[in-house]
Amino acid sequence: MEKEKEELATRPPEAAGPTAAPDPKENGAAVSEEPTTGQPAPPSLEASAAYEKLKDEKAELYDRLLRKQAELDNYRKRAQREKEELHQRAAEDLIKALLPVLDGFERALKQRTPGVPESFYQGMELIYRQLFDALMRAGLTVIETTGQLFDPHYHQAVETIADAGRRDQEIVEELQRGYKLNHRLVRPAVVKVAVKPKSGGSHTTEN
Repeated sequence: MEKEKEELATRPPEAAGPTAAPDPKENGAAVSEEPTTGQPAPPSLEASAAYEKLKDEKAELYDRLLRKQAELDNYRKRAQREKEELHQRAAEDLIKALLPVLDGFERALKQRTPGVPESFYQGMELIYRQLFDALMRAGLTVIETTGQLFDPHYHQAVETIADAGRRDQEIVEELQRGYKLNHRLVRPAVVKVAVKPKSGGSHTTEN
């Protein structure tokens, strides 16, 4: 017996046999009783509220961005329209100032003075044509008159002539040319208009 006790006393600890795992409850350690399923824990109420707040703020910012883009597009369109209107008014004012020059050329070319060299009128015709073509390229167009029916929007009648051979309100003579600039009236044409004669003969009246 004494010999066996000595052998047990001198045996190393690992040879003393298996030892039981320590009980965490005995050491006072807290043990979680929740089952471990491997899935993340559901978000808390605070996180859900913060997420919804961010979604609302994003939607509000996106709506404000769309509004600002629409305002910018409207501003660009308005600025472009105002620019075009300003350019058109400036062109219209210039053309109106040049119309009397055209009228002067036309009267001079119709009433030629005897003894004046033909080359003089040829040069005048060339200058007139150059000016007229430049204004046509700028958008000026001539209002049609002779043979057309009177239109108060584009014609100004200063005289009526009873003529059974013409349609009622037909323009028979142009006294002064009328013009439009890009479909916009610049100056009405001054004309004579035919009317159906009344019983008792032909007559002429002036308005």
